[in-house]
Amino acid sequence: MNIPETENQYIEFKTQEVSSRDLAEEIVAFANWEGGEIWLGVEDERRIAGLSRSYEEDVMNIGRTGVIPPINLGYQEYSFGEQRVARIIIPKGVDRPYYTSRNRYYIRVGSTKRIASREELIRLFQASGLFHYDLIELNSSRERELNYSEIADYFTRYQINFTEESEQEKRRLIQTSDILGTQGHPTVGGLLIFGITPERFLPQAGITFAHFKGREINADLLDKKNFGGNLPRQVDNALAAIKANLPIASTLQGTKRIESPHYSDKVFRELLVNACVHRNYSITGSQIRVFLFQDRIEFMSPGRLPNTVNVEKLIVGTSYARNPLLVRFMENLGYMDKLGRGLPMVYREAKDLNRFIDFIDEGEEFRVILGLNAFNN
Repeated sequence: MNIPETENQYIEFKTQEVSSRDLAEEIVAFANWEGGEIWLGVEDERRIAGLSRSYEEDVMNIGRTGVIPPINLGYQEYSFGEQRVARIIIPKGVDRPYYTSRNRYYIRVGSTKRIASREELIRLFQASGLFHYDLIELNSSRERELNYSEIADYFTRYQINFTEESEQEKRRLIQTSDILGTQGHPTVGGLLIFGITPERFLPQAGITFAHFKGREINADLLDKKNFGGNLPRQVDNALAAIKANLPIASTLQGTKRIESPHYSDKVFRELLVNACVHRNYSITGSQIRVFLFQDRIEFMSPGRLPNTVNVEKLIVGTSYARNPLLVRFMENLGYMDKLGRGLPMVYREAKDLNRFIDFIDEGEEFRVILGLNAFNN
């Protein structure tokens, strides 16, 4: 085992003089990120300072009492000549967000740590399922921003004649459905589903579609569209753009032109709905992006998968709800399968068509890539 060349987002060097408090802060920052390693007995310039004794018990105590909730750490010692150093292994936390005994939340940024901002805290709590951004009231918006015609259509599904109800009963219905919050303002979820122009208050809530002539993002742009409005409208319009731009190969059999096997509409619809419903709406300045290339189509949604979900679980049908209110509305409107079969269906259809498919969860983005050509083409 060699000492890493330099500090980075996964590596930190510390001498044995580091305080327990500082070490706890570093551990919290790594646990709230992707995990990492602290090399104890190594100076910032990678010079070995060494250890005068084993610090295993100290480190384990910090993991049990200095980090909340407690975290299991790894500890290994190595000899380099006459000097010893320790490698503290911090896993990516499954119980995020973590904080110190002094009630401070830290995150890893590059090769340093810092106290999490309000927005970063929101993301950490969202990932843990302890907080749902779609239930927040938007104080800057008003009830008049809601489309009452679409709300009435929604309640018709439950045999409720919304337009015939009293004003008091209408208010009760939209508040108990979480369309409107207790303070009289639309919720994020209510505005995204029933808002007239939700992008006025949530500019990050939109879909960008781009069609490139080649296989790289620097290729000539054939088409580009931005879709706003409520989520059902965004999904419908983006799906129409995909279908209008997607070339479907065909062959001649005698005098007939036969279309080659291709993805069904439900595949693209599922990926659009999945992106809209499960994206992290607390990430501002970043919309959902759909990029169509010559050989593939990519769906990119802001926000990583929550704590307990990984790509392998998604493929077999493990469902999650970062935005449970949006999930409920889109399920009731018929845009989602209530049994969590959407992504497994996408995966299965790609494999049946002998097409490439990949799910990527990295940075602050979840990405699905669908190949458009069979492997042997």
